[in-house]
Amino acid sequence: MTRASSTPTRRETELLELAYAYVLQYGLADMSLRPLAKAIGSSPRVLLYLFGSKEGLIRALLARARTEELELLSRTPSVSDLGADGLNVVAERLWSWLAADDHRGLLTLWVEGYAHSLVEPEGPWGSFASDTVNDWLKVLAAAQPRTERNTSAGRAERTLVLAVLRGALLDLLATGDVARTSAAVRSQLHPTARHSRERAR
Repeated sequence: MTRASSTPTRRETELLELAYAYVLQYGLADMSLRPLAKAIGSSPRVLLYLFGSKEGLIRALLARARTEELELLSRTPSVSDLGADGLNVVAERLWSWLAADDHRGLLTLWVEGYAHSLVEPEGPWGSFASDTVNDWLKVLAAAQPRTERNTSAGRAERTLVLAVLRGALLDLLATGDVARTSAAVRSQLHPTARHSRERAR
């Protein structure tokens, strides 16, 4: 039996936040309702009642993670505040957030959800991967001049920037090497400066 109403109750919201904190620490892949419920002061029966199933809870947790991601993206400046180099400015600000130590849990969860979305597209992970790609591309597009935004070159440019950020993030999560990955991101975003350094050697 599940709740008839789709409006979250205060207790449901509270438990979702507690469960979210739990999976940020322990991950989603091997999540079991019993230890999760015990850790957050609930019971498997209550969680099933509130979220319908384990899959329903996973969907709610992924939606919660995406909400945090969208909050980050909403804080990026608009193209009118950035000038011609807006895409790289936004990309650098995004990377600074991605590289911060206190975001490791969220980003590991994001990678886990992304991977499961690719191998289990019919599961609770659903379209998580494609949704998050589109979320980031929209923000990067907004940082481009309007004359470039809807061109094939503009689409390719922001796709490349996203690929650089995502690749560097995977490397960072695997190695913890902030200095090396940050230098690589800056080098890709500012190739002119890189070439100048190379010529000076």
